[in-house]
Amino acid sequence: MEMPATDTFDVAASPPALLQVAALCWRMHKGHAEVLLITSRDTGRWVLPKGWPITGLTPHAAAAREAWEEAGVEGKITDAALGEFLYDKAIPLTAPMPCAVAVYPLRVRALKARFPEARQRRRAWFRASDAADRVAEPSLQALLRRIDAKPGLLSGAA
Repeated sequence: MEMPATDTFDVAASPPALLQVAALCWRMHKGHAEVLLITSRDTGRWVLPKGWPITGLTPHAAAAREAWEEAGVEGKITDAALGEFLYDKAIPLTAPMPCAVAVYPLRVRALKARFPEARQRRRAWFRASDAADRVAEPSLQALLRRIDAKPGLLSGAA
């Protein structure tokens, strides 16, 4: 499935088979928004911490838990999604499945050295525009470029 070039999609026109949540972990550095990217465990490409919704947790709380488990992030997450992106999830022994990911901004307060997936991933800070150049999904690239142009979007300001 080809992914849209925008940061939004029409679920009715192209319903995703799978839904996930992601944390866009961020900080301000020298007047620019910086985004924390991590490497995926399978391919080593740069991604946001993301995962499946968790029973008993709100979507933003599940995204915050993923940020902790995958990146060692502690901080304050926003309860409203900043945007979403689509990608094709590789599932062993089946065809890739289209997946929609709701992205929740999480202002980083601390990065811990010890966290559940510390030995399985690398993490690095990038200016939002540089992060856009490193991720594969066109709609996530567009979202990151929008943040670089308007960092106030991360805290709810336009």
